[in-house]
Amino acid sequence: MQARRPPHMQPLMRPHVKDASQTASPTAFETLRREWAETLKLAWPMALTQLGQIAMLTTDLVMIGRLGEKAMAAASLAHTVLFAAFVLGMGLVSAVAPLAAQAFGAQRPADVRKALRAGLWITALVGAPLTLAQFWGYELLLLAGQQAEIAALADRYLDGLAWSVAPGWAFVALRGFMGAVNRPEPALWIMLAAVPLNALLAYGLIFGVFGLPQLDVLGAGLATTIVNALMCVACVWVVATRAPFSAYRPFADLMRPDWPTMRALLVIGAPISLAFFLEYGLFSGASLMMGRIGEAELAAHQVALQTATILFMGPFGLSMAATVRVGQAVGRQDLAGARRAGFSACAVGFCFMLAMTGAILAGRDLIPHAFLGGQTSAQTFALAASLLTVGATFFVFDGVQTVCNGALRGMGDTRVPLLFSVFAFWCVGFLAALALGFSAGLGGVGVWAGLTLGLAVYAVLLVWRFERLTRPA
Repeated sequence: MQARRPPHMQPLMRPHVKDASQTASPTAFETLRREWAETLKLAWPMALTQLGQIAMLTTDLVMIGRLGEKAMAAASLAHTVLFAAFVLGMGLVSAVAPLAAQAFGAQRPADVRKALRAGLWITALVGAPLTLAQFWGYELLLLAGQQAEIAALADRYLDGLAWSVAPGWAFVALRGFMGAVNRPEPALWIMLAAVPLNALLAYGLIFGVFGLPQLDVLGAGLATTIVNALMCVACVWVVATRAPFSAYRPFADLMRPDWPTMRALLVIGAPISLAFFLEYGLFSGASLMMGRIGEAELAAHQVALQTATILFMGPFGLSMAATVRVGQAVGRQDLAGARRAGFSACAVGFCFMLAMTGAILAGRDLIPHAFLGGQTSAQTFALAASLLTVGATFFVFDGVQTVCNGALRGMGDTRVPLLFSVFAFWCVGFLAALALGFSAGLGGVGVWAGLTLGLAVYAVLLVWRFERLTRPA
């Protein structure tokens, strides 16, 4: 039985009523233009919020790069361990957005609140063990064949960085709730305040200025954890006290577990987590391959991968907007609207990444200098520029796959994309990277060519899947 909406919730869910001047049916172009406008209205703050998160990580890497190649290589390995833990929970809490968006579209405000509550419970239950698991980073990296000196530096970084996992997940859940009710801007304002704070704190703790201790890579990890915790606290305050979020009573009965909603979140979120894990596992595997090839290759790979990550934030914001727009259409039982929302977002993502790829190719010789300090060899600079060149097609396919994935999540379709990720990332991408990087003797360039091939196959399969699910009967 559907819960009756409290009177104070009615304005949040009031259907749009057209006046007499709006009764004429819009043209196809007008409908598409409105969809683009609504998608971009949601996407830009989401993309900038995510870009701010990456800006914090990039700032840390730029500062760590001044400590030398060994520190940069250690940061790459530490992020490999961190992301392996982080993505397992991130996929689960990412399911808050489609669940809440579908409830919003179906005018069920109580279920919007339940989706957020389930995400916060998952954060608490899964966050503790995965945080502790990262403190075995040194042993894991040695088992993976990494140099002991680099693994020890990576372990020191993780001593500070590992604690950022749980507050990071909580921020993702709260941000998904905000986006689902069409108000993603507060998360952006919080992020914009966090970026300079992180830069100052990381600089102080890495180099021992502002009266802070000099902790080198450990300081970078601690700064990230402290700022993530502050962001989480700020987000909780906004959701609890500011309209329209507070009208949903987001933390009502928070201490009471809602097992049916948690099961629903797991049904959608577990495949997302596994798909994230397989994707990040592919790139982690690539980092380990680079570490086996050489120190210069690993540092260059980190530069190229971080550049790709920065570019990825535009499509990732579009992906989150597509999840919300498609989810709301599904809640209204509007299949045509879901199709229009998904393909509109994909088109914008493709065009954006095409433009950004041109900019990267133009600046491929300059970008490595932003990450690597004067102690870095010319070989590393040249290799980083080569990887950015190889990544030209990589960037476009990566943008398309993430936007289309977001659209499928809005429909609650996560299991088939998980199977696609197994095939594309590991049966195609990983094996191609091994073959081209080692058997064919192409080194780091071959590894990146294999990654590109895997992403291309994944993007094509996802577009085909969304087209089939939304095809008119």
